[in-house]
Amino acid sequence: MAASDPAGRGIAFAGGGSGGHLSPGLAIAERLLEIDPARDALFLCSDRSVDALMLREAGARFEPMPARPPSLHPLKAARFLRGWFATASRAQACMRRWNVGQVVSLGGFVSAPVVRQARVLGVPVTLINLDATPGRANRSVARWAQRVWSAVPATGLPGWDGRVLGFPVRRSAIAPGDPARCRVELGLEPTRHTLLVTGASQGATSLNRFVPHFAEVMGSLLRGWQVLHLAGSMPEADLQTLRDRYGRAGVQAKVLPFLHRMGLAWGASDVALTRAGANSVAEAEINRVPCLFVPYPYHRDLHQRENARALVEAGAAAIALDAIDPEANMPVMGRLLESLLSDGPSRDRMHAALAARPRVDAAMEIARMLLLPVG
Repeated sequence: MAASDPAGRGIAFAGGGSGGHLSPGLAIAERLLEIDPARDALFLCSDRSVDALMLREAGARFEPMPARPPSLHPLKAARFLRGWFATASRAQACMRRWNVGQVVSLGGFVSAPVVRQARVLGVPVTLINLDATPGRANRSVARWAQRVWSAVPATGLPGWDGRVLGFPVRRSAIAPGDPARCRVELGLEPTRHTLLVTGASQGATSLNRFVPHFAEVMGSLLRGWQVLHLAGSMPEADLQTLRDRYGRAGVQAKVLPFLHRMGLAWGASDVALTRAGANSVAEAEINRVPCLFVPYPYHRDLHQRENARALVEAGAAAIALDAIDPEANMPVMGRLLESLLSDGPSRDRMHAALAARPRVDAAMEIARMLLLPVG
């Protein structure tokens, strides 16, 4: 059992609910297994469909947890408490069954009840903070963890020593070849400039509305381009509506819900319009793709801005706030996107600034650190 076996071979990654929590864990897990193939990596994730989809595709072992986000709404608060205790019970059983000797918290609402149960069992916990502005779960877990690490510069993270490890990126999110090869694998024209539009694993409704509107208004600007639009999970009829809008605007576009091999998308792209989640920023940086980052607009503090700050200040990216309405987004987001598409020298300067930044395998470094004794 994990409680009585501090040398347990299993490492459990706690987190989920979005690709931003799972992708870094998968990156670390794949490096761990490269170093020590005898290790067991287990993901204690949310029961959202996006988690199962991503983890099955990666061939990872996982156990869905019934955790729910905290809320002040009475009904949702009751669901949160039921989910907390059910997750604690299920996590305990999983940790015992898989001989877990260490829990790695990736953040999100799943992580807190799993970590609390790890403490009950005497299983050491390592928090890997993935956001410039740590969320409530990470601030709580940081007080319970034996080791507190951060992939990015962060504020308000208890117990963190200030060392920045870099963001773990999966091998499948790194371009496997030159742009022409990546475009051919995706069914795109190999020599045509390519704009990537992505709202990360869950898509972005406002970007899905804005870019076709931009194409309809600025169609002539996109005549020499093709669009790879990752729209997120939606009915096929809605995906077809997006394709039809591009077609009516005279713009070549490939519209997909999601790509598991994001390295192909980044490798195919000259420019990307994307949310500014830490995972998206890290993938853009390691693939050296000039981006217009659009932070998620429904966070009160717009904390995704902090994830992109370093690249923007280095001249390696641009940023625009999302006004949500397509027409309202044209004066700022539209103007910046127009500039990126039409100004080749500006794209070249961004690419040079990205190329000048150090390129490290943070996932491998974190994997090696996880194998060191705790304490």
